[in-house]
Amino acid sequence: MSIVYDCGQPDTREAGIRAAGNALKAGRLVVMPTDTLYGLAADAFDSDAVAGLLRAKGRGRDMPVPVLVGSWNTIDGLVFTVRPEARELVRAFWPGGLSLVVQQAPSLAWDLGDTRGTVMLRMPLHPVALELLREVGPLAVSSANISGHAPATTVAQARDQLGGGAAVYLDGGPAVHAVASTIVDLTSDVPRVLREGAVPTADVAEVLGVTVESLLGSARG
Repeated sequence: MSIVYDCGQPDTREAGIRAAGNALKAGRLVVMPTDTLYGLAADAFDSDAVAGLLRAKGRGRDMPVPVLVGSWNTIDGLVFTVRPEARELVRAFWPGGLSLVVQQAPSLAWDLGDTRGTVMLRMPLHPVALELLREVGPLAVSSANISGHAPATTVAQARDQLGGGAAVYLDGGPAVHAVASTIVDLTSDVPRVLREGAVPTADVAEVLGVTVESLLGSARG
């Protein structure tokens, strides 16, 4: 049986963060608000929990799960080499709606799906999400919906789709932006925008000192 916690109230928010943290540490799934859409979360280092997340969404290993982090510094322990471009984008857009695809540190004991040695990282700009991430650590988080269905912008929509698949639902109110993150691939020499979303490509280009065409053209080529 799942429980919904109203994170708009201080007492229920504290209880919800505590319950969500306990659930995640026990290998169960949690629905959490982010600054983009609601997410379905598992402990990133619990392979069984991540596999359960993929099953709950009806999603295959060929679509590996992104990871959310609670601070800039966390990236240093997760990435093989933090390139200058990654530092610049983190400083400019984290916390916020920009996801970075990078080469993961080879020593990491996790299984996020068929990642081919990469991981997609983001630090969300949402107080409830950040509080939970700082309590538990990096979380494997995918949109809180059944694969192929509309992403959830409210906790009610997430619960309608996932039901008892999540042990705890944290209600942070309607997703303000309801736009997926922009994804930038930094695994090759030339940065690529894989998906245009919450952060305009022009803003990414300005930070990196490149043209919009180079970011989009390399992605299409």
